[in-house]
Amino acid sequence: MPFHLDFELFDLLKTQLYTAVVGDILDTLGLFHQFLPPSIQPLKLEMKVAGRAMPVLMMDVYGNQKEPFGLMTQALDALQPGEVYIAAGAQHRSATWGEIMTAAAKARGAVGAVVFGYHRDTHQVLEQEFPVFSLGRFAQDSGPRMKVADFRIPIEIDGVSIQPGDLVFGDLDGVVIIPRDVEEEVVRKALEKSRGEKLVRKEIEKGLSCTEAFKKYGIL
Repeated sequence: MPFHLDFELFDLLKTQLYTAVVGDILDTLGLFHQFLPPSIQPLKLEMKVAGRAMPVLMMDVYGNQKEPFGLMTQALDALQPGEVYIAAGAQHRSATWGEIMTAAAKARGAVGAVVFGYHRDTHQVLEQEFPVFSLGRFAQDSGPRMKVADFRIPIEIDGVSIQPGDLVFGDLDGVVIIPRDVEEEVVRKALEKSRGEKLVRKEIEKGLSCTEAFKKYGIL
């Protein structure tokens, strides 16, 4: 999809869907391992992220480097509108995201960051109103501890494969990766299931039993 259509898709995800129902649909398609570890959480509960994956591969280093941070600045400069900086690959010995990275990503039209690591500069990140998901807060600098080895390549986080351009969707219940080749089907079916869940809830609130509701609608 061109980016202007992508933004309509991202808005639909954030306003009409939630990660649980998307995960349910992925299960029905036999894609059973699409959620990132539950330890990856938003900085604020109301944060949501929806965009295209721009995967970043981190690696550990030990001590001051000739080229601190490796390809980090190039990775940030390569971000495109509608992309999510999604990084993994190093041990959790320092922060993977911070204030200046947030400013750089936001300036390039990126829509969020998801890191299998820590963030720092929490107040300064929050004041920029940019969705960030991480393992938590840790001020330790990454300069002598990790660097970006490569970017816009396939990566894995806890066994979840992430390809450049995959759909990244996150809310307070987790972050799910939707492979690009099934995204249209997933979103369509998730919208249908979401509407069905609202109907079932109303029926149960009116007194229908869970057993009868499941028999009638196949939704629980």
